[in-house]
Amino acid sequence: MLQQRWLRIVPVALVMYTISYVDRTNVSLALDPKISSLMHDLAMDDRMKGRAAGIFFLGYVLLQMAGGYLAGKWSAKKLISLCLIFWGACAVGCGLAKTFHQFEVARFLLGISESCVFPATVVLLAHWFPSAERARANAFWNLCQPLAVVASAPVTGWLLGAYGWQTMLILEGALPFVWLPIWWFFISDHPREAKWISPEEKNHLETTLEAEAAKLEPPIKISLWPWLLSPTILVMIAINFLHNSEAYGCMTFFTDGLKARNFSPVEYGWLFAVPYALTAVIMVLNSWHSDKTRERRGHVALVYTLSGTSLVLSVLTRDHFWLSYGFLCLAIPGPFAALAPFWAIPTETMPRAVFGPVIGLVNALGNTGGLVGPWFVGWLKEEHNSTTIPFAALGIGMLVAAGLAFLLPRSKMETAGQTAGSRT
Repeated sequence: MLQQRWLRIVPVALVMYTISYVDRTNVSLALDPKISSLMHDLAMDDRMKGRAAGIFFLGYVLLQMAGGYLAGKWSAKKLISLCLIFWGACAVGCGLAKTFHQFEVARFLLGISESCVFPATVVLLAHWFPSAERARANAFWNLCQPLAVVASAPVTGWLLGAYGWQTMLILEGALPFVWLPIWWFFISDHPREAKWISPEEKNHLETTLEAEAAKLEPPIKISLWPWLLSPTILVMIAINFLHNSEAYGCMTFFTDGLKARNFSPVEYGWLFAVPYALTAVIMVLNSWHSDKTRERRGHVALVYTLSGTSLVLSVLTRDHFWLSYGFLCLAIPGPFAALAPFWAIPTETMPRAVFGPVIGLVNALGNTGGLVGPWFVGWLKEEHNSTTIPFAALGIGMLVAAGLAFLLPRSKMETAGQTAGSRT
């Protein structure tokens, strides 16, 4: 049976979200005063830098639940097509800003425009990949996050050095318009709607996915609100908050530790890209092993522990540049490598009508960490003239998240695998 969806759905979704992530994170290099004139041109200090990077997430939380709901009830394909148009316009708008206020507003609107994309894509993949494949599908799609940095950081650094921040933001902001027709013609919401899929694969997917969905349906129909207010959701929100605080707090101020070496903008780009290349490798290995062992929580906790420990060690070894940089390279992967098993949990423990809004809610409130993390690091850096204290705090937060992971429910697939193993 030719499994064409691995070559059709995942790559198109990966590139789509890679563009989203580029437009979201290219300001990390643009906001470094040694690489770009953005902070000078818009009269920004470190606190304003943290605000400019983080305000994206204030908008990003607004339509997450609506995105998950609409993707399940209406169409993930059509919803993301609309998002591509609006976030492209807002990303270009960031490059056209003439004042800090205009830049801040454009970043906020960019967050709103992208807020439906993540939950809609998770729902889309759940319609195409059964539980035994879901962590790998989520990981391959989420490779866009480190790959966006690996692929774009050297280019962004070169564009900043050669043409300035305005041109860089406008050129990279126009990418969604290029990808929109490819997304529209390649993606289908369900296997039954796709003309390119073989009858054997279509029958296998529809049968398997319906059987898995039936197992998760409660005997008595329960409304959505008890699910949204359950302790499990609060734990997931807390984990996702700590996760995003570390991921974006480190990303926004990552180049601060490189300044003493007087690297060129292109060298900054490459040094910024290295930990994200390592991240891609760890993401694939962690998701593959999670699917193989049918275990989710431990795989989340493991990479969070690696991240938190490495971030603290990078602070303790800050007087030895390359050693500290090496630990930072090991600290970056954790939040990203946890994505695949973490987001597999709601799709494997909750009814079909529930997990879309749940993913939206958790991603919305958890992503406030993307606002708090850069602001927190910027505030403490300005107070103490160093990233030592805030980076150590973020590392401890990741260790807390690792412990919280074991409060999440076991997936039905994991429980079934353990039961089968005990019988044999």
